[in-house]
Amino acid sequence: MKEILKLEDVVEARSRIKDICVNTKLIYSSEYSRECDNEVYIKPENLQITGAFKLRGALNKICKLSDEKKKKGLIASSAGNHAQGVAYAASKLGIEATIVMPETTPLIKVQATRNYGANVVLKGNVYDEAYEEAKRLEKENGYTFVHPFDDVDVMAGQGTIALEIIEELKNVDAILVPIGGGGLISGIAVAAKSVNPNIKVIGVQAEGANPMQCSFENGKLVCAENIDTIADGAAVKNPGKITFEIIKRYVDDIVTVSDQELMEAVYILMEKHKLVAEATGAMSLAALSRLKFKGKKVVSVISGGNIDVVTMAALLNHGLVSRGRIFCFSVKLQDTPGQLFQISKILSDQKANVIKLDHNQFKAIDRLKHVALEVTVETNGHEHIEEITKALNEHGYNVEKVY
Repeated sequence: MKEILKLEDVVEARSRIKDICVNTKLIYSSEYSRECDNEVYIKPENLQITGAFKLRGALNKICKLSDEKKKKGLIASSAGNHAQGVAYAASKLGIEATIVMPETTPLIKVQATRNYGANVVLKGNVYDEAYEEAKRLEKENGYTFVHPFDDVDVMAGQGTIALEIIEELKNVDAILVPIGGGGLISGIAVAAKSVNPNIKVIGVQAEGANPMQCSFENGKLVCAENIDTIADGAAVKNPGKITFEIIKRYVDDIVTVSDQELMEAVYILMEKHKLVAEATGAMSLAALSRLKFKGKKVVSVISGGNIDVVTMAALLNHGLVSRGRIFCFSVKLQDTPGQLFQISKILSDQKANVIKLDHNQFKAIDRLKHVALEVTVETNGHEHIEEITKALNEHGYNVEKVY
């Protein structure tokens, strides 16, 4: 079988991009190591220049273009991170670039792409619709299309991540990689397996966007009819044809994670490591609980950290709830003096910090006798919540959990 992508391609890509791209150093995670009983390291591509790994592949592709193609300009389609990678690389090389992005792309990614000097066109609700518009503009204007994943030169650039990992952690046992269209894992898998065939390369997709996993399990390319996930960077209906061929040969397994697990992963990464990741970027961390082995050296690739503040706040709030750090409940109180004091004393005795309190007569059905009280408290985990609930029950209060 003819090699689609070779180790030499990745090595050459590294020499081509090393003066611009950051070598993101591994970070040991005691938190995740403890949770999954493996020695876990984070590869923080969220700290790359454009906030994601995509710069590597885009830069390698563009550097290899002829002067004639560079003069005619570039076009790309992207949900955000590839857009910024192409825009930044084009600006560094003095090339005009047009980027087609889905209309649902977070504003922070749209603005960041424009700030790098690219012309942004918004089209469609998902990546595939933006892709169709980009291909139309390519034919109309003679641009060179820079594919976000199904391109050998792009994959070679992404594969430089594996070379950095192996240099820093020579005895790495497994690398976990997020999958959208498959470009990142293709480059990493070829490079890693070529250096050491014993390294496990495990892909991760969101449950609501897993056509590559379905393709991998069925042995043929499968497209998704619907996409439903908070991991917008991996919301790809049609996985790459070239990437699929590489994944079939080099990748050991592909697992899926839920949106709930993604929110928890974003939260833990920020709380424990003070690192910001978008939901797609945290997929490899969310998948650590899926590993079927223990005591191994594992690297989780954080693919990106370009997340807007509003989305980040929502994800963190969900993370707090799911980890038992926030507890909101309601109780009915007799409409007599001292009831609020009694509740406050119970919460104080249980070391629960009150964040919000809503004492509203009109929420209770029988408000002439009872009033409704809704309380939000800061807690130390699910066991603490159970202790608080038990204490309130013992004092005659029927607790209804809100979240």
